[in-house]
Amino acid sequence: MKTLLSLARLIDRLNERVGRATTWLVLAATLVSAGNALVRYALSDSSNAWLEIQWYLFGAIFLLGAGYTLKHNGHVRIDIFYGRLSRHGQAWVDLIGGLLFLLPLAGLMVWLSWPMFAESWHGMERSSDAGGLLRWPVKLLLPLGFGLLGLQGVAEVIKRIGVLSGRYAMPDEKPAEEV
Repeated sequence: MKTLLSLARLIDRLNERVGRATTWLVLAATLVSAGNALVRYALSDSSNAWLEIQWYLFGAIFLLGAGYTLKHNGHVRIDIFYGRLSRHGQAWVDLIGGLLFLLPLAGLMVWLSWPMFAESWHGMERSSDAGGLLRWPVKLLLPLGFGLLGLQGVAEVIKRIGVLSGRYAMPDEKPAEEV
């Protein structure tokens, strides 16, 4: 169990670093959006590439931040019953949900999105819009983001098994509003 908990801590550190780095993409998206609007309205000029960069950044924020959000218990859930359960009961719900829903879905999404990325990479697919960008970078975000989410799901499952076996104590988690 010590080895598995060490693996969980390693995954936690990875998603913490990726998540914190991803927060800078919010600033980048804001600056690109403001710059694009300024150029469009002040100079009556624009480029589809700038719009696509905004979309790429928006996608990156959500996909790369999903594992970080899971780590910090920030995903939306219905807490009508969950909040009333003991830590032990919550660990069971998280364990079953992780094994039956999260991990299969994340694995399926990586499996389905990888060929789409690979085809785009090999063909150097471009946007059909004038001035459009390469598509493979945004298509890479799908398997990468779901891969990080799946890894964090593995870490959470390990931690819940640790809680249920008495070998791990969950730290007090911040409310989702603070994440």
